[in-house]
Amino acid sequence: QVQLVESGGGLVQPGGSLRLSCAASGSIFSINDMGWYRQVPGKQRELVATITSGSSTNYADSVKGRFTISRDNAKNTVYLQMNSLKLEDTAMYYCNAQVVRNGAWYQYEYWGQGTQVTVSS
Repeated sequence: QVQLVESGGGLVQPGGSLRLSCAASGSIFSINDMGWYRQVPGKQRELVATITSGSSTNYADSVKGRFTISRDNAKNTVYLQMNSLKLEDTAMYYCNAQVVRNGAWYQYEYWGQGTQVTVSS
């Protein structure tokens, strides 16, 4: 199996920064796209940022210029550097990865358990 474990969430004041990490482990042959999504109670989960295995990136308009996604393929880890945080960035942040498992022909989608980010004064 494959597990995604997030870390780095917490409480921060508006204008502050946080760095989220997500490490994938298990029976992994390769990882294609990785990404971060977020969700607040009562709303749908929304895309924050994605990154391909070749490090091409895509961002939600609401975070462009403030958040940076990156990855370390050797460590099967994706990061989200969040700067200039706003109250509306408060959410549970989930890691996502498209993984080709050892011995498999297709990729499977995996999600982490989530890490809470709270922006409050």
